[in-house]
Amino acid sequence: MTLPNLISTARVLLVPAVMALILAGFDGHERWAAAVYLVAAFSDSLDGYLARRKGWVTVTGTFLDPLADKLLVSGALIALVQIHELSAWVAMVVIAREFAVQGLRMVAAAGQDVISASWLGKAKTLSQNVAIVAVLVDDSHQMVTDFLVGLAVALTLLSFGQYAARASRHFARPAAP
Repeated sequence: MTLPNLISTARVLLVPAVMALILAGFDGHERWAAAVYLVAAFSDSLDGYLARRKGWVTVTGTFLDPLADKLLVSGALIALVQIHELSAWVAMVVIAREFAVQGLRMVAAAGQDVISASWLGKAKTLSQNVAIVAVLVDDSHQMVTDFLVGLAVALTLLSFGQYAARASRHFARPAAP
């Protein structure tokens, strides 16, 4: 088990903590949730950096890192919907995009192709993280929070379009026997 894989595993284990803090009823629970969320989100950059820099890229990490990312974002969004801080359609757009992109990557992989992350996908991830933290901590600037959520949704949809365009050539080929 490499250090990046341990960090990804820790990120997965932080998901229930983030959700529990979002759903908690004590004063300041949203700020605690935001703090734990930020630790988990920033650890994504750390594990990726270490894996590439130290040559610790593994099959386990290739699976675990994106899983941790998707669980963290999805868990936070679901908990925010539960406490009526976020519309369910926003969570559905983000979560559906993740399923769809994973499906596109699987189709591409069946054709011996890899659809790697793009700058737009990275911008999408950053915007989602910023929006989630803003929803958690911003009580007084609803217009700013709404803008950040809207930006995250727009980048989510745009990045899906980019992945779909990159994968479209795989749909024109006949299925393997």
